[in-house]
Amino acid sequence: MGDWIEEGKKAPAFTLTADDGSKVRLAELAGSPVVLYFYPKDDTPGCTREACAFRDQKTQLKKMGAVVLGVSADSVESHVKFRDKYQLNFPLLADIDHKIAEKYGAWREKNMYGKKSMGIQRSTFLIDGKGKVAKVWKRVKVDGHDEQVLAALKELA
Repeated sequence: MGDWIEEGKKAPAFTLTADDGSKVRLAELAGSPVVLYFYPKDDTPGCTREACAFRDQKTQLKKMGAVVLGVSADSVESHVKFRDKYQLNFPLLADIDHKIAEKYGAWREKNMYGKKSMGIQRSTFLIDGKGKVAKVWKRVKVDGHDEQVLAALKELA
């Protein structure tokens, strides 16, 4: 279980398959701020609210040149269903073996009703245009999170 990646550190590189079958490489997004958010599971209540909040902020995010990427351990097929059901307008990346979640520290032991298991801890990493981690949100509370991210993006600008 990795430690959380810290603010000011270089963001771990990754290449993951998106819901449209394309490969998304962090290195190819240099020059744009990236909102990389890890979420536990497609089409569950909290994850749906979070995804829809980012969807609805598309105009603001675009104004700031930001790229939003959602990451979970779900399959590409699962991501396609989730995307289509809620008309999501940003890539969902499949981290099936949770290697990238581990690199960022988002793969953690969780305790649900006394049952311990490993899974993705809802967390967001704001990566600046130079590939550095500018801000980390651990154990994200969904409501109002999109506003926190927009505020942090404004500080980057």
